[in-house]
Amino acid sequence: MNCKISRNAAKKIQEELDKEENKELRLRVYVTHKHGDHAHYGMDLDTPKETDAVVETDKGITVLLDKNEPLLDGIRVDYFYTPEEGFAVTNPGKGNHGDH
Repeated sequence: MNCKISRNAAKKIQEELDKEENKELRLRVYVTHKHGDHAHYGMDLDTPKETDAVVETDKGITVLLDKNEPLLDGIRVDYFYTPEEGFAVTNPGKGNHGDH
């Protein structure tokens, strides 16, 4: 499985991972719901499960993805400051370029 994280997103995620209470946790990206040919995504901090793919990104962030969910393969995690500050998870390879 593959996951890309932008520089801005990696910085924000690392800030959370560096907190003492989160030292043993990793970033989990999951599908909140899907319809048609695309999905909507959520994020949380979690520990690896048996069904997870543990993906090391080029930004040094370890991401947990459910191996049984094909819509997670190829996701991109971004963090935007405008127009609203926050994370956005898309999967351009699966035709999902953002929420509608």
